[in-house]
Amino acid sequence: MLTDDAACALLRNGRIEVRGRLVEASNATLLCSIEHEGLEAECVYKPVRGERPLWDFPDGTLAGREVVSYLLSEATGWGLIPPTILREGPFGPGMLQLWVDVEEGSELVDLVAPAEVPEGWLTVLRAQDHHGDPVVLAHADHERLRLLAVLDVVLNNADRKGGHVLHTPEGRVLGIDHGVSLNTDDKLRTVLWGWLGHELPEEAVERLGQLRARLEGTLASELAEHITPKEVHAVTERIDRLLADGVFPAPSGEWPAIPWPPF
Repeated sequence: MLTDDAACALLRNGRIEVRGRLVEASNATLLCSIEHEGLEAECVYKPVRGERPLWDFPDGTLAGREVVSYLLSEATGWGLIPPTILREGPFGPGMLQLWVDVEEGSELVDLVAPAEVPEGWLTVLRAQDHHGDPVVLAHADHERLRLLAVLDVVLNNADRKGGHVLHTPEGRVLGIDHGVSLNTDDKLRTVLWGWLGHELPEEAVERLGQLRARLEGTLASELAEHITPKEVHAVTERIDRLLADGVFPAPSGEWPAIPWPPF
């Protein structure tokens, strides 16, 4: 398996060959192979020109937001997002992200009947399916998933669906699809509300403090290559609030708290 450093080098320098389109995605999302100096992998390529205009995000910025999300994940040391870069591709500049295989049957978020919620899981929502039968949206009480929920607050992730949480055969927990993140307005929308009001893990408090310090240095300049200075400042404000409150926040009430459908 490639290390993250080797994967980033491959993504930057490799020859891209488009193999197909992931039709479930709302924006143009292409599955590609990439090869350089004997190394090969699969990756996802999202060209900027294929981004669907949104009323609340500037046009042509979603790829850069994915890169900023990766940089912030790396700055925490948690490694919660697959290697992600911005580069020229077959259809112009776009985001390139390493493809991640998942462990079949090891989902960490699910929509199930009330009697089928796995032991130890946290309930987020009770609803009805299209037949009118009761269902429960729940997720695992998993250490790495908890850190991903913290990162989502920092990113102001507006679209954390269950299908955007990957559990790999190696046991890693990874998040994908961060294009609608980092807005200055509070837009946190996620299926990971199970820790609402719980104290932040000690590791999270320590790493957030370190991340806040790094944002006083060159990291802020790196982020500003892809998002506005105002959006960079909003990242520091969200970290400050998290550290001051010391708990997982509640929904703002000004924005739908859960993406629907949740997968």
